[in-house]
Amino acid sequence: MTALLERAIQETYTLSESEQNFVAALLLENIRDTQQWDAQFAASKDILEDLFDEATEDFQAGRTVPIKV
Repeated sequence: MTALLERAIQETYTLSESEQNFVAALLLENIRDTQQWDAQFAASKDILEDLFDEATEDFQAGRTVPIKV
């Protein structure tokens, strides 16, 4: 466990039970979301590579324009 995570957990001991449950739910939700994103990116690696190749080809062929912010 990292020092930062350990510190965060130590600080949750000062919270009420409902606040501790809220923090725990947020942490678990974040972990699940991260795992889902990782799985989705892994599953779409070929598609992303194809899109990258297409965008690179368009750029090199001069078929792109800069985005104006």
